[in-house]
Amino acid sequence: MFEGKKAVIWDLDNTLYRITPEFADTLDETMALALIEDLNVPLSLEECKALVKESYRIYRDGGQYFYQTYNISPKDLSRCYHKRNPVHLIEPYSDLATKLKKIPLEQYVFTASSRSATERILRHIGLYEMFKNRFYSVEDFGVYRKNEDVNVYEQYCEKIGHNPNECIFVDDSYSNLEYAKQAGMTTVRIYYQNNSASDKPYIDTAFKGVHECIDVLIAATTKKAV
Repeated sequence: MFEGKKAVIWDLDNTLYRITPEFADTLDETMALALIEDLNVPLSLEECKALVKESYRIYRDGGQYFYQTYNISPKDLSRCYHKRNPVHLIEPYSDLATKLKKIPLEQYVFTASSRSATERILRHIGLYEMFKNRFYSVEDFGVYRKNEDVNVYEQYCEKIGHNPNECIFVDDSYSNLEYAKQAGMTTVRIYYQNNSASDKPYIDTAFKGVHECIDVLIAATTKKAV
């Protein structure tokens, strides 16, 4: 499966660090606050937060309900939400950079976080030096989410100078992997409880947590590189 691959493209949020259920709830509240206080959505915090959760459950996007119902701009919500992102609450994995560097392939990050938030997160989790000049946000491609168009994945591969069939794309969100697969990438899903997307034909393989994924990539790609 990994034969002939030249690059690994990592999702950031809930892949290179864990979004615990408690932190996910904080992020939902952060989005609700951005919608109410910055974008003037006329709801209570409790109502808005519940709709953020429901929107994510239905659309895999906490903002989609508000784009449709309140004509909120995805660009504006992205800006307001990521400005409020409570990066300081993230618990980094220890020695993740050391382990990642054992994979003998080029490595990049592609995230739905804004570029400024991505830099703050990478610095906080100790991966900024590794991915400096190798991380891209959806906003670099004029979009604000990763699960709406195959073109952004094709453009990403052009940006890093690799054909899609040379790339491994790793993401916890199965809805993003569908478009990566359409572009021609090998797709890997990270999950934490049960692999709820095991029936999705566009996912090539899945691992429980990023460390299991890294271990397999090291073994598979190092063997080929020898």
